[in-house]
Amino acid sequence: MNQRKSITAFHLWRRRNIATKQWIMLLSIAVGFASGISAVIMKNLVHWVQSLLTHSFVVSYHSYLYFIFPIIGIFLTILFLKVVLKKKVGHGIPSTLYAISTKNSVIQRFNMYASVVSSVFTVGFGGSVGLEGPAVSTASAIGSNVGRAGRVNYKATTLLLGCGAAGAMAGIFNAPIAAIVFALEVIMLDLTAGSLIPLLLASVSAALTSHFIAGDSVLFNVEITELFTLNDTLFYVLLGVFSGLVSVYFSKVYWAIEERFARIHNAYYRLLLGGSILGGLVFIIPPLYGEGFATINVLLSGDYKEVFNGSLLYEYRDNVLIAIGLFFIMIIFKAVATSVTFGAGGVGGIFAPSLFLGATSGFVFAKAINYFNFFQVSEKNFILVGMAGILAGVLHAPLTALFLIAEITASYDLIIPLMVTAAISFLTAKYFVPHSLYTMQLAKRGELITHDKDKAVLTLMKLQSEVETDFKAVHPATSLGELVKVVAKSKRNIFPVIDNKNQLLGIVTLDDIRKIMFDANQYDTLHVSDFMSDYPDCVSSSDTMDSVMQKFQRTGAWNLPVINDGDYIGFVSKSKLFNAYRKILMDFSE
Repeated sequence: MNQRKSITAFHLWRRRNIATKQWIMLLSIAVGFASGISAVIMKNLVHWVQSLLTHSFVVSYHSYLYFIFPIIGIFLTILFLKVVLKKKVGHGIPSTLYAISTKNSVIQRFNMYASVVSSVFTVGFGGSVGLEGPAVSTASAIGSNVGRAGRVNYKATTLLLGCGAAGAMAGIFNAPIAAIVFALEVIMLDLTAGSLIPLLLASVSAALTSHFIAGDSVLFNVEITELFTLNDTLFYVLLGVFSGLVSVYFSKVYWAIEERFARIHNAYYRLLLGGSILGGLVFIIPPLYGEGFATINVLLSGDYKEVFNGSLLYEYRDNVLIAIGLFFIMIIFKAVATSVTFGAGGVGGIFAPSLFLGATSGFVFAKAINYFNFFQVSEKNFILVGMAGILAGVLHAPLTALFLIAEITASYDLIIPLMVTAAISFLTAKYFVPHSLYTMQLAKRGELITHDKDKAVLTLMKLQSEVETDFKAVHPATSLGELVKVVAKSKRNIFPVIDNKNQLLGIVTLDDIRKIMFDANQYDTLHVSDFMSDYPDCVSSSDTMDSVMQKFQRTGAWNLPVINDGDYIGFVSKSKLFNAYRKILMDFSE
């Protein structure tokens, strides 16, 4: 009780002495600091587990532990979620977007640590997924809970949630600019002065925190030595198309496997099936083990033959054509390995797999051009640009891809090819797949927040809170005389007609009875069933606001009945919806 009084007293003092804008800036710094720490902890734990498991390994494909480890990791993940946590943890960024669109940006406290533990088990033991999604989920949960503790409104809480997402990306990649773009492009925050400054503060504080704890370590050790030439433009355009098609393939495979595993209701059977497939793939193709950043660094170093270590094709490492074929096979099966990791019950993200696919796609593309002597291009540059291409195609976030690759390579010399490839890959992927892997499920349910304010406001509106239940219902056998008495007591001009099972049969309006309601001679001879009319359409409380507004527009009605599973609930009026819309739009645009 004393603690609660102290907190209340603090907030009273804060409101008197600290303006809301300054308070949000202070909270954003705190969120960035915590996000940077969580990102470093997650990275270090995963690397510690991986080094512990692979220490003194004989570099040979005879190591059957590569088959077993992913199964053990996913089993520990399931055990933690079902036995210890006893709660369901969503997949990183999609769960964050879901919280914004349907939960008023409220994320439960357990999400501040649940993704850390579960992703360390999954990725540390070789699950073919990344840490970025769980890191964003963790940091977003931190931002949401800091906002609630700081007693700020929905919009400010959403902003702090976005600050957490930006902080996580800045902490992992040490790329604060790309992290801000990510929050604006993927988390769908509005680009305003009020949102930009907190994002800057959170991103910078997370990057500094990560840098202070982890030092100068970089994710990809690369230096641009070959500059972009105009003659390469056509090949970067073709790389954009190729990257877009690979992105489409990844998305299609992911959703196909996700749907197959969703039909399996036994979690341990999913583990056995998915873990066996994943273990087999990792055993045959060792580079599919874990995040895959080691493979990317090997490709960037120029010595691609190291990737063959532990592979069944080790003796063919000097054959360039076989190398191109092997890397193309890796592209095919990386999508499968990532998807079955999720399907089996693992927790992770698709950011790292996208980078892996991008690097291998860029390598295959450039190596094929050089091998067949079409033209001599820089394989290193195409690897980097390919990473941006796949990120743009899979995430539908070309600006994030552009700035991330430019920033982590500490060079903007490739800015033109990055722009060309990212844009074309995005357009190619979007033509075949309208939504990214992050937003597909939300978009199907009409719950996706977008930068279109009209659609965003409609998404935030919930029909359940707008249903009016003060309409006087009548029975079809009710006489005109009894109906007149009901009309006298009602403030409405619509009267739903329902039967004994609470099913809506029709409606009676004042216009329907205006000419006869004062004719006492017909009070006992006419009944509601004689003059009731059909309703133009109905809605369900589970309908999206977009579909509800379309029904109003199509029918021209001002009131529509709400029917759930055949039961009459009430009415929803266009005027009330417009009032609610205006209120949310004002809050949304402040």
